[in-house]
Amino acid sequence: MSNVQNNLNSRRTVYRFSKKEVQITDLETAFKAASNAPCHKQTHPWKFYVLGDETRKKLLPRVLELSREKSRFLGQDGLIESEKKAVSKIMDVPVIIAASSKLSPNDDFREEEDYAATVCSLHNLVLSLWDLGLGSQWSTGSITRDDTTYAALNISQDKERIIGFLKIGYPELVPEKEKKNVEQIRFYLP
Repeated sequence: MSNVQNNLNSRRTVYRFSKKEVQITDLETAFKAASNAPCHKQTHPWKFYVLGDETRKKLLPRVLELSREKSRFLGQDGLIESEKKAVSKIMDVPVIIAASSKLSPNDDFREEEDYAATVCSLHNLVLSLWDLGLGSQWSTGSITRDDTTYAALNISQDKERIIGFLKIGYPELVPEKEKKNVEQIRFYLP
């Protein structure tokens, strides 16, 4: 099997990362792959924002609020544990990238095509990272859609839509996943 086929078939979402530092050169290699994604009408609607510690800290007040709202019935111990996990998801991940797609308010079809192209770009990024030994998790949690996130990242909600955070690092553990058989997803029609 070729390296490309192996990457496509072996890649898994990684939830636990080691503390090993991710090299900027590896990120730049992956961004190059992302920039070469297929794109309708050459609009290149994607942007990737690498969140430094200062930006991540700006997100924490809202992250804690959302965690409290979600965990209000857990009791004090459960609430504290939930808050620790929420903070860890932002602060303890080696790299977090916010991925956005250009908006076209007066052209729903263009916006849909641009979203599809952005997802292709994100997938190129993920596969390139995987090839470099880096795992990732694409997260679309409520913090990615929150007004405070747009403000903290200085992203105009009128011009871009955050489609998620990509958490990146060297895998501490690669989960095993069962995928559907090809016969369950492919159909030849007469």
